[in-house]
Amino acid sequence: MTDFAFGARSLDLGQPQVMGILNVTPDSFSDGGLHHSAGRLSVEKSLMHAAAMVAAGASIIDVGGESTRPGAASVSDEEELARVVPVVERLAAELDVVISVDTSSPRVIQAVADAGAGLINDVRSLSREGALPAAAASGLPVCIMHMQGQPQTMQQSPAYGDVVGEVRDYLQARMAELEMAGIAAGRVVIDPGFGFGKSVEHNLALLKHLPAFAEMGCPVLAGLSRKSLFGAVLGRDVDARMAGSLAAALLAAQGGAAIIRVHDVQETVDVLRFYSAVQHAQ
Repeated sequence: MTDFAFGARSLDLGQPQVMGILNVTPDSFSDGGLHHSAGRLSVEKSLMHAAAMVAAGASIIDVGGESTRPGAASVSDEEELARVVPVVERLAAELDVVISVDTSSPRVIQAVADAGAGLINDVRSLSREGALPAAAASGLPVCIMHMQGQPQTMQQSPAYGDVVGEVRDYLQARMAELEMAGIAAGRVVIDPGFGFGKSVEHNLALLKHLPAFAEMGCPVLAGLSRKSLFGAVLGRDVDARMAGSLAAALLAAQGGAAIIRVHDVQETVDVLRFYSAVQHAQ
C-alpha cells in the first residue's frame, strides 16, 4: 500500500490509477463541446459522463475549463470559473471520486479547493503570478508538468539537447521551488508533459525512459490519450487512436506511472487489470 492523500480521500498509488478526462470546454482537441447543449455548458451532461467513468473504474476525474491544445486561445478567470466550479461542486456532492482540476489560475485554484477538489493539475507548474501561494494555501496536492513554451506556440519546432535529462532537471528544480513555498514533496505529482512542446521523437524517448521520472520520489502522471503522437506514428485520426492510447497506457504503467490520464476509461482499466493479474501470477 502506498497511500497518497487527495484532500479528504486517499488512493493507493502503489498500483496505477486511472484518471478520466472531463473537459468542460467548447474547443478541446478530442472532446470539446461534448458536455454542452445549445452552446452552453450542461452540468447534468458533465455529471453523467463523470459517473459513467467512475462506474468504469476511474478513481480520479480531471475537470478542465481551459483548452491547452496547440494553438488554443486563453480564457478569462470569470469564464473558467463559470465552467468549472458548478461541475466540481456537483461531482463532489454526488460521486465518491477524487476530483482533479486542470487549471493555472490562482482564483480558480482557490475556488475549486473550496468546492471539493482533491488535486490541482497545472500544465504551467504554478508559474502564473499568485498560483504558487494559492496552491500552497489550499492544502491540496499539486501536479506539476513540463512544457516548453506556451500552448499557443509550443509545437513550433520544439528542441532539446537531451529531452529526458532536461525535463527531469526542470521538474526537480520546480519541486525544490514548491518546497520553499510550503508544498512538500509528499504533496507533489510530476508529469513529463507528453505533447507539450515535444516532437514525436521527444515523446517516444520520454515514454521509453519513464522509469527515470518514477525514480524521482514523486508519483508520475502520464497523459498520452488520443494525442497527435498516434496520428504521426500510426496515421490515425483522433477518433481512431484507442489502440495506440492503450499501448501507451500499458507502457506507462510498466515504466512506473502511478496515474494514467485517459479518455477511454473502461478499456484502459481492463488493460491495467490484466497487466496486474500477470504481474501477480505465480
